Amino acid sequence: MPILSRMRLLFFTLVILASAVLTSSGSPVMAQGDGTAPTASAALIVQNAGQAVVTVVNEQVFQGIDDPVPAGSGTGFVIDEQGHIVTNWHVVDGGVSFQVIFSTGERRPATLVGSDELSDLAVIQVEGGVPATVPFGDSDALFPGETVLAIGSPFGSFTNTVTQGIVSALGRDLAGSGYNNLIQHDAAINPGNSGGPLLNMRGEVVGVNTLGIQELGGQLVQGLFFAVPSSTVVEIVERLIADGEVRYPFFGITYQTITWQTAAQAGLPVDNGVFVTEVTAGGPAQAAGVLPGDIVLSIDSVPITDQDAFSELLFAHQPGEEITAELLRSGETLSVTLVLGDREASLSQLP
Repeated sequence: MPILSRMRLLFFTLVILASAVLTSSGSPVMAQGDGTAPTASAALIVQNAGQAVVTVVNEQVFQGIDDPVPAGSGTGFVIDEQGHIVTNWHVVDGGVSFQVIFSTGERRPATLVGSDELSDLAVIQVEGGVPATVPFGDSDALFPGETVLAIGSPFGSFTNTVTQGIVSALGRDLAGSGYNNLIQHDAAINPGNSGGPLLNMRGEVVGVNTLGIQELGGQLVQGLFFAVPSSTVVEIVERLIADGEVRYPFFGITYQTITWQTAAQAGLPVDNGVFVTEVTAGGPAQAAGVLPGDIVLSIDSVPITDQDAFSELLFAHQPGEEITAELLRSGETLSVTLVLGDREASLSQLP
């Protein structure tokens, strides 16, 4: 075959391949991933989900100033046609009024529907139509190494910034912070990204970006970012929209989540559950006979695992409910029955 003809054949082959991954308008099209659900290119996800991502401005009143002024900002995302927007509690904390800035630059006032400090989640709402909404995905279906995207407004000025990374680990507990069962990832986030969505490659929200660790033990850290999993977000948001608040059941222990890594390091006999480090005086666990050093294996016969975290199993119950917990103590299993308290009321009564 003449060289010129070969070159023409190669050219048309490249055109055909390019058309397979582009729409007629030049936009990336959906591609099939593992055969169970469609995945999309990062560009297409950003085109769609990015329209639902907003900048949230927290306005406060300061001494000597009569009108509210901007005191900080974060990120949020629209979840329904009624204008409900999910963000972080610490983004709206202390605010007397709020402004929402859409990706188009349009600015609207927003009202606070409800917020929850413990989960660091909040819901605000805007009136009128919204440009787009973004759906929730299943954070329990995530796996380490899976590609994720973060969209947010770092420092309040770099709006709708997109970063890409992978899921680094699941079920992370940050000792001393109050955060449990977090998604660890390395899609870069900065101050102002808080409240923004962590997306899978189907364009679904699998987490709400909450914090990053810049320093640990005096050493600079890179690539340690964390998000509240969507399994938690959906439950909290539903309660905030319905009731404006969240009531938590109180078990009455301080604990460390057990993974196969921690089990191997500490020589524990099980790979799942929570290790009781402290029992709250006067709490439900103490009344039921739970001791420091016990390992809680299950709640009402549901094992504690990466997919069913201790906090999530408890959250399925209401304060005042009676539950059965299976414990491992000195190599023997035993069951205890306890009546869950109300977390806020219980903690307020502690010395």
